[in-house]
Amino acid sequence: MERKVRGWPAMTDFRFQHPWWLLVLVPLWLAVLLATRREKRGAIWYSSTSLLAALPTTWAQVVRRFLPWLRFCALALFVIALSRPQLGRREFRVRKDGIAIMMCLDRSGSMAALDFQLDGNRVNRLEAVKQVFREFVLGDGTLEGRPDDQIGLISFGGFAEGRSPLTLDHAALTQVLASVDIPRPIRDAAGNVINERYLAEEQSTAIGDAVTLAVDRLRDSTAKSRVIILLSDGENTAGVVEPAEAARAAKEFGIKIYSIGVGSTGRAPFPAVNMFGRTVLVDREVKLDEKSLTMLADTTGGRYFNARDTQALSEVYHAIDKLEKTTAEGRLFTEYRELFQPLVLWGLGLLMLELFLRCTRFQSVP
Repeated sequence: MERKVRGWPAMTDFRFQHPWWLLVLVPLWLAVLLATRREKRGAIWYSSTSLLAALPTTWAQVVRRFLPWLRFCALALFVIALSRPQLGRREFRVRKDGIAIMMCLDRSGSMAALDFQLDGNRVNRLEAVKQVFREFVLGDGTLEGRPDDQIGLISFGGFAEGRSPLTLDHAALTQVLASVDIPRPIRDAAGNVINERYLAEEQSTAIGDAVTLAVDRLRDSTAKSRVIILLSDGENTAGVVEPAEAARAAKEFGIKIYSIGVGSTGRAPFPAVNMFGRTVLVDREVKLDEKSLTMLADTTGGRYFNARDTQALSEVYHAIDKLEKTTAEGRLFTEYRELFQPLVLWGLGLLMLELFLRCTRFQSVP
């Protein structure tokens, strides 16, 4: 379970760790008062002081009167240091427990259908799905993004392929997402397709294998909530694991599946190259197995959505964003810094000054 801490603007907080030491200042102050009165008594007996009263007051006499208070300030600083003054930085923080999400993205040949639009331009289903998923992860004007969630990526056609493990590095994840593409024919110099066998395999869809791989990636996660977002526009026609078996495995590990059916059953425009070498649109039959996608969601306690255009696809992610929220816990933290060290140094300095003055310029006659 990944935890992330965010702080609001901090406030300062001052306190004494041992405030009862401050009570010592009262008897210390009384002791200094008694000491100053004692120093006012005459040290030498003289018949009359009237002549001395007429003499001007020197700076040395003024300083001498404050010597007891110099020692009081030094001792007071020691007492305040013993009370351990501390300056704290108070923050209200939110600890967020993110969820773990594995995205299973269909990249079979049927995803090349050009029946979606982005910014008024016709795009294939895969490009539309990648764009909306990127907004779901990073956020946009309406989606906040999922900064506290670990998100991984699996792409599948005739076989499932792990593209990214669960990660909080969503910038790297979107770079991997950009590299997911629909398999295309590779031709030699004579124009012959050299990857025909591989291309035929990738036209099929291994939904069960993709879900099983996602369960394997999520089962060891310590996140409180683990989710698979399965996105496909076809039916399960390949792989070794049936969708029903994959759904039971997900349920056993407490993993929910949100399945999204892209498009619908019927005819859709696909790009093709005619005999003159020009790209044209050709309608082809497509079949969406909503029954299997619904079964996957219902078995695991998730939900099935159908997205027939880019707007509907965006609304699906808004719905998932509301259903799967991170857990937030607010706490008040205060980090204190000790302030007694400068008080001790100042106290030592004043005490040494007082002792120096008493033993030199203001030395008393017994």
